[in-house]
Amino acid sequence: MVRLTSIQDLEVLRDEITRKRDPGRKEVAICTGTGCLGLGARKVVSAFEIEVEKRGMQREISIKETGCPGFCEKGTLVVVYPPGIYYLGVQPDDVPEIVEETLLKGGLVERLLYTDPATGQKAILEDDIPFYNHQMRFLIKNNIKINPKNIYDYIALGGYAALARVLSQMTTLGVIGEIKKSGLRGRGGGGFPTGQKWESTARAPGQPKYVIVNCDEGDPGAFMDRALMEGNPHSVLEGLIIGAYAVGAHSGYIYVRMEYPLAVENAKFALHQARELGLLGENILGSGFDFDVSVHRGAGAFVSGESTALMNALEGKVGEPRPKYVHTSECGVWNRPSILNNVETWANIPLIINRGAAWFSSIGTERSKGTKIFSLVGKVNNTGLVEVPMGMSLADIIYKIGGGIPGGKKLKGVQTGGPSGGIIPAQYLQTPVDFDELTRLGSMMGSGSIIVIDEDTCAVDLARYFVDFLCDESCGKCLPCREGLLRMREILDGIVSGRGQEGDLQLLKEIAELMRKASLCALGRTAVNPVLSTLSHFPDEYAAHIIEKRCPSLACKALVSYHIEPEICMGCGLCQKNCPQGAIEEGEAGICVIDQSRCTRCGICFDVCPPKARAVRKVSRGLSQSASPTSLAKAKGDFKRDEKA
Repeated sequence: MVRLTSIQDLEVLRDEITRKRDPGRKEVAICTGTGCLGLGARKVVSAFEIEVEKRGMQREISIKETGCPGFCEKGTLVVVYPPGIYYLGVQPDDVPEIVEETLLKGGLVERLLYTDPATGQKAILEDDIPFYNHQMRFLIKNNIKINPKNIYDYIALGGYAALARVLSQMTTLGVIGEIKKSGLRGRGGGGFPTGQKWESTARAPGQPKYVIVNCDEGDPGAFMDRALMEGNPHSVLEGLIIGAYAVGAHSGYIYVRMEYPLAVENAKFALHQARELGLLGENILGSGFDFDVSVHRGAGAFVSGESTALMNALEGKVGEPRPKYVHTSECGVWNRPSILNNVETWANIPLIINRGAAWFSSIGTERSKGTKIFSLVGKVNNTGLVEVPMGMSLADIIYKIGGGIPGGKKLKGVQTGGPSGGIIPAQYLQTPVDFDELTRLGSMMGSGSIIVIDEDTCAVDLARYFVDFLCDESCGKCLPCREGLLRMREILDGIVSGRGQEGDLQLLKEIAELMRKASLCALGRTAVNPVLSTLSHFPDEYAAHIIEKRCPSLACKALVSYHIEPEICMGCGLCQKNCPQGAIEEGEAGICVIDQSRCTRCGICFDVCPPKARAVRKVSRGLSQSASPTSLAKAKGDFKRDEKA
């Protein structure tokens, strides 16, 4: 690589890269993000390399390993350029047919195209696929076009043009002003105005100053930052350099969680290539501005995603939060002014500089501008990453993009914002997704996970799951969070096990109020959201668990049992063969019977029973049969009145 010493050198290089690339040459782009790698993408890449070499077509066909384009449900994803034919669910055995039919003959392998489940119509290009054509993709659209280990791919698509403009045409105040006018708010969860944070750091006395990328994405079901850092690390790096220039920082860090080895690898590769080209280091592009970055790998603690805990970890200390009476923008790493933004926030910066603050602020809602990447997971047909304008309704995200709920099940609600978010019931699906509306419903944006839950999901057990997760992830530094979460878990464990008492709910509320007011950091203050939101939106489920000792969703193991219907049992014996406890015995006429005293309610018999028979039934173990309907109705009425009070 030739070191670039001026803005002109960068533009000359861009023209040279574009000129040397044959637009007619066939290219096979294969998603090798973490999700597709788990589905066998590495074997697909090898199969293409072997097939192309076997046919002696290395000069006519190039194979590109790329980042995640979002449609994770259908991996491994392969796109053939030109014209951009999307093949889904590709396996190594499919490769010879793709090479023969598409790359050589110009035809299609129709069975690998997306098929609309409603119409049966085939989709060939990205924009033909409903999952994509209802999105507004600015940040992740290029993932499938870029080899994250090739900086030239990024430059060819306009990469580092925003940095060149900033260094040659804009003052530091001008950059901050543009970010402020855009209305960009931090995408890491808090939603703090980015430009305001930058301005505070720029004005803060003291040197050196630091800029930091937060890629410690610990929410269950969230992988937005991972996909960006794996697939397009230079977009994040370019934003980071611009931010450093704006506030007068000369050192930066990319903090990546331990569980993201590919993100670490690609980030380090991007830094190496940027240094070689002169986009990092001394006198960047001849501007006189010096800046460099290092990668810091987290130790796996969820709490380290909190700003002050992350900065403690960067300093080599235990990842525990600090008191917030001093802002990190003024006193952060090593007590120096520091900007911390998450991956997605930094990736938005080049877009704003290139297209302008007015363009960015024209997208979204009045107080939430631009697009947002969400991980859409759970009980939804099309799981993956979606990028939509702020303000799109939950219903549109789930049904237009996500394709609805599998198996014809009924939607119960969605959980947003990770463990610190809340569960929003189905009646609020028309809610526009932005920072303020989600908070109003007792949830939050968080880093952007949307977990869809159906009628088979127990709201009480889901709240217990998130409290259990946060119990393990609390740093334990402050008593309200440490002891409050433990006590909440004890109470919820009792409720889902059939040992709940009516006084438990008042106790949960008192603990939640204390944690909200007295916890040291946001983890403790927001950890109560799953509990309070389910108490508010699903009181009937708590009533059923506590009063009737039953789980309406038949999800809580202690409150269900399994029985075999003798009239429809086929006598296949699959349940008996697969029962780990030996609790199923063969009865009369070969019909199996479950010994309830030995059954651990693992559900394996239910899972292996042939769909045509469905002789194994899951039923409630509720104790309500011992009480009269009148007494139960009165108890539930008292319960609901207590809830409203």
